[in-house]
Amino acid sequence: MKLFLIGASGMIGSRILAEAVSRGHEVIAGGRSPAKIATGAGITPVAIDATDAASLAPFAAQADVILSATSPRFSGDGIADATALGKALIAAATVAGKRVVVVGGAGTLNLPDGTPVLNVLPPEIVPEATGMKAVRDMLAESGLDWAFFAPAAMIQPGARTGSFRLGGTVLVSDADGNSAISAEDYAVALMDEVETPKHTGQVFTIGY
Repeated sequence: MKLFLIGASGMIGSRILAEAVSRGHEVIAGGRSPAKIATGAGITPVAIDATDAASLAPFAAQADVILSATSPRFSGDGIADATALGKALIAAATVAGKRVVVVGGAGTLNLPDGTPVLNVLPPEIVPEATGMKAVRDMLAESGLDWAFFAPAAMIQPGARTGSFRLGGTVLVSDADGNSAISAEDYAVALMDEVETPKHTGQVFTIGY
């Protein structure tokens, strides 16, 4: 399978890239600075502007699936950044007629008691989470074949265990109330979804 990965040099994107090529997929790995993207068999680093549909379109056309792992953190306005990323992604995917799998944010989920995670976030994170909710809503109205994969509350580099739990729109937590996942295991689950779609048109999440 040929994939177009937007945000291939980031903490999550780089793990998705590694997982994808380990499974034998070809990846067009996009980022603002291709020099920061890992190299190797199956990887084609390319320079892109993730907020510009015209920049994404040529690579979207070549791919079987488009993966978006770009964080809305480049201008200081999380809502505007996320909206710009979402609009460009949807426009490029619509023209190409391709499926999209988006790395979402835990702030788009609910707590087990039904409280939106957004309501309990530190103020500095709220704009980014609000922006990611807007992207989710844009996807739902886009007519595309899409999936929105929100990580656990804490995602960071760690072990690739292959052992985790998936959920829907409720944050996945352990018995002590901790919601966490390694970026490596997140990448495993995302690539499972790419290879065998089970959450088309849905938000889903992950945790230990």
